[in-house]
Amino acid sequence: MSETPTHDAATHPPPHIGVFDSGIGGLSVLAAVRRLLPGAATSYLADTAHAPWGDRSADWVAARCQQMAAHLVDGGAQLVLVACNTATTQAITALRAQWPGVPFVGVEPGVKPAVAATRNGRVAVIGTTGTMRSERLQRLVADHAADVDLLRLPCPGLVDAIERSTAGDDPALAGQLDHIARTLREADVDTVVLGCTHYPLVAEALASRLGPGVQLLDTGDAVARRVASQLPPAAVAAAQSAGAPGALQLWTTGDAQTLAAAARRWLPHPAHSHRLDLPHAQVTLRD
Repeated sequence: MSETPTHDAATHPPPHIGVFDSGIGGLSVLAAVRRLLPGAATSYLADTAHAPWGDRSADWVAARCQQMAAHLVDGGAQLVLVACNTATTQAITALRAQWPGVPFVGVEPGVKPAVAATRNGRVAVIGTTGTMRSERLQRLVADHAADVDLLRLPCPGLVDAIERSTAGDDPALAGQLDHIARTLREADVDTVVLGCTHYPLVAEALASRLGPGVQLLDTGDAVARRVASQLPPAAVAAAQSAGAPGALQLWTTGDAQTLAAAARRWLPHPAHSHRLDLPHAQVTLRD
């Protein structure tokens, strides 16, 4: 009688996943990945010393992403998640070309599911200035949003405010959310796409200002499923059947305590944060 094959954790260990973002926003996607693949080892790198990236030049962002990806790949990451909309639109193609043997998964605003979800035909995408200008967003809108009234709302300063609010509520952040909510209500949208990985961290606060008639769309869980689909099935099985959470490393180019505080607030199993001195290209701002 044949036996049903069993998973051998020694033969197929859980994978090591690298994640990077301009700051703490990618923690929202990291949390989704760790819910789906709890046994996976994960390394998170935040460029908080230079966040936000939304107003940086495309060349600066591409060069910085190359440096951060190299750190994660050299550290053993078998897959790299680019947990930043700006970085995905401006750098992921080059990253895939440089490391053809490493899967790179990006994030993008959920325009298509928002169009499917809207009831009144009015949708908003909120994001950084860089994401609002990106060719990728223009293509998403052209491909999927021709039949709806779509508002593209840049939110300059919101990423900075979220970065500063890691320890708790912040009056400046509350003021920005009030302004954004007023604009969205005036546009009478019923569906809002969170077009930056930082924004899910304040989704509850924004939702309370908009009321129950407006739904917020976060693609974190969909991105986590995409990550799993790019890994060997045996590695996914190992990550999902592990008896303990996988190792978590947190790295930042800024203040380690700030990232640690953010992790305590937004991750179920926080870890110690370490500062990384990562040389960077000269900063160039967009015109």
